[in-house]
Amino acid sequence: MQAKQKLMIRNIGLILSGKLEQPLLDGDCVVAIDGKINAIGYARDLDTGNADTTVDAKGITLSPGLIDSHVHPVIGDYTPRQQQINWIDSCLHGGVTTMISAGEVHMPGRPKDIVGLKAMAIASQRWYENFRPSGVKMLAGAPVIEEGMEEHDFKELSEAGVKLLGEVGLGSVKTGETAAQMVKWARKYGIQSTIHTGGPSIPGSGLIDADIVLEADADIIGHINGGHTALPDKQITCLCESCKRGIEIVHNGNERAGLLAMRTAFEIKEAERIILGTDSPAGSGVQPLGILRMIAMLSSLGDIPPEIAFCFATGNTARMRDLDSGIIEVGKSADFILIDKAQHAPGKDMLESIHQGNLPGVGMTIIDGVVRSHRSRNTPPAGTLPEVV
Repeated sequence: MQAKQKLMIRNIGLILSGKLEQPLLDGDCVVAIDGKINAIGYARDLDTGNADTTVDAKGITLSPGLIDSHVHPVIGDYTPRQQQINWIDSCLHGGVTTMISAGEVHMPGRPKDIVGLKAMAIASQRWYENFRPSGVKMLAGAPVIEEGMEEHDFKELSEAGVKLLGEVGLGSVKTGETAAQMVKWARKYGIQSTIHTGGPSIPGSGLIDADIVLEADADIIGHINGGHTALPDKQITCLCESCKRGIEIVHNGNERAGLLAMRTAFEIKEAERIILGTDSPAGSGVQPLGILRMIAMLSSLGDIPPEIAFCFATGNTARMRDLDSGIIEVGKSADFILIDKAQHAPGKDMLESIHQGNLPGVGMTIIDGVVRSHRSRNTPPAGTLPEVV
C-alpha cells in the first residue's frame, strides 16, 4: 500500500474560506492528506505530526486557489491568439489554480462542421485532462454549437467526457429559440452551458442581447459586462433580475458595467450568483493578474469587503461549476494560495490594502497538496513570504 502524503501549513495569520456565508475562518493551521483537506483549525488541536511537507506561512493569509471561470485555451500552454507560450503558468503566478474553458475558439482552422467540432471538443477535453500545465487544472473541451446539431450529438459528447459548451453565439446559432433547444439537450446530458453576452468579439460572432440570453437560458451569463462590448445598462440589470443563472463578470470587459452587475446582484440579494473570469487569451491579451485585479476593483470601487470579493473567484464559482475546489473545507481539494500585503502598499493589513484597490503579493501556490510555485514573478512582492521547512 502506498504511503499517504501529508501536507501541513502552520502559522497562518488569516484564513479566507471562499464561502459567502462565512468568509473568514478561525484557525492557524490546515492539514491535507493525499491532496484533500483533512483538518482546519489551530495547530495545538490538530494532528500535525509526520508531515511530508510543512509550510510555515509566517503569519500571512491562506485563500483557496483562484478559479478563472472564462478562458479560451487552445493546446498545451500555448495560445496562437497572442503567439504566447506559458500563459497558463503565468496565470498560476497570479494565484489561479483552476481554469474553465468557454470554448477553444482561437484554434487556427477550428472545424465548424458537426463531426469536426465534436472531435475537437473531445480531443481538447482529453489533452487537458492528461496534461496540466504547471499543475493548473484546465477544464476544457467546450464545443461551440452550430446549426444542425441534434440531441444525439450532445449525448455523444457527454458520453465521451465533454461537460461544457463553448460560448453560445460564437458559432452559427444566433437565435434564442435554437439556442434554448440545444441548451436543454446539453443540460439533459450533464453539460453546462455559457452564453456570449454583448457585442461581437471575434469574426463570425454577433450581438447577443438580453432577449436572446433570457430565451436561451444558459447556465452562465457569460461576461455580462461585455466581451468586450457591454449591453446597455437596462439590459444588464434586466438579466440580473429576470433569471437565476450565473452572473459572470470578466476582466476583459467593461469595468463600469461589471460594477453595475455586481451592485444589482447585491440589491436583489443574490450575490452568490457572481463569478469571475478573465475572458483571455483574447484581443486584450493574456491577463495573469486578471482575477486579482477584478477582486481589487470590485472591492475598492464597489465598496465591498475584499473577503467577499474573494468568494466570487473561489467558492461561488466552485458551487456553480460543481467543483471540489474553491472552498476551505474538509474533503475539498487542497488548492491554496498564500498571499500578503505587497511591500510598501498602503493599508494597515492585506485586506485593507486590497479594499483600497491594491493587489496583494502571491508568495506560494499549492494544488492538490503539492507546492507548485513560490514567490510570484508577476504580482508585486509580498511583504512576507511563506517557506517550506
